[in-house]
Amino acid sequence: MYGFRAIVTCVLLVALSVMLIASPNAGAAPAFSDWSPRVNLGPVVNSACSDVVLTCSDGGPAISKDMLSLFFHSNRPGGVGNFDLYVSQRKNVDAPWGPPVNLGPPINTPIVESVPALSRDGHWLFFNSLNRPSGFGGFDIWASFRKNVHDDLAWQAPVNLGSGVNTASGDAGASFFENEDALGVPHPLLFFNSNRPGGLGGADIYVSAQQPDGSFGPAEHVLELSSAASDQRPAIRFDGLELFLFRGYPNPAVINENDIWVSTRNAVSEPWGTPVKLGPTVNGDLDDVRAYIAADRKTLFFESGPREPFGDLDMFMTTRTRA
Repeated sequence: MYGFRAIVTCVLLVALSVMLIASPNAGAAPAFSDWSPRVNLGPVVNSACSDVVLTCSDGGPAISKDMLSLFFHSNRPGGVGNFDLYVSQRKNVDAPWGPPVNLGPPINTPIVESVPALSRDGHWLFFNSLNRPSGFGGFDIWASFRKNVHDDLAWQAPVNLGSGVNTASGDAGASFFENEDALGVPHPLLFFNSNRPGGLGGADIYVSAQQPDGSFGPAEHVLELSSAASDQRPAIRFDGLELFLFRGYPNPAVINENDIWVSTRNAVSEPWGTPVKLGPTVNGDLDDVRAYIAADRKTLFFESGPREPFGDLDMFMTTRTRA
């Protein structure tokens, strides 16, 4: 954790010299069209296992700011552990995705790594890891730093985000909001889900503020984003005005109990609005989960299944236009 603090402090000092930008909340929240019919990302990024014992699942997508690198988790053969993190790249936004590359150690271990998320500046990778040494038990949230944002395989040894975020319960689904609006809450914020005691349902949404030394403070319960169901993988838009999550009841025997919802607000200083379920172009007859909004604010990546064309769980995308 101390390594994380030192690195973050240096990064923040550098970032202060280049973050002289206008407030993202200077005007009203932009309006958008409805989401387009979903599109499967295809057989290059979505794997199909031939082994009858293993059913391949690909999900937890996270897209880089330039939309040229797609990070995700997969249990396809040939990995380091059960579920590993991978990245697929493309030359431009109209080009096809290239073959996924396993991030390898020190990111992946023989157990489980899943649900990656990127900081907007591309220097940090957040992800879940199960029972990793020096953790708090169960799923914890870890982070890895890279100096070169154009090298998708140059991640340093991950560090645990500490007791402000992680507990002996399951803590996962991180989304890092860099929060550049000095008129709102100037601290970077980490949104995530946890099934720790005291929640409203199977998992609830929490937020932790990053401290000046780079550590994360005690997590606060975000009641307006939580429910009696299980609320997971909050994914906040870079301007802090829109947040996606998936909600359902924790019954793995029931299909179509999980759907993607969205909450909006007009300023980062305001509370979140009541989440609304996305329409049928996104939420289908199966489980639709782990959405991630791209930097263009018009492209949403997500995971759906089971029994999709290329595996048990596949990755999809949907788009919208500025109204």
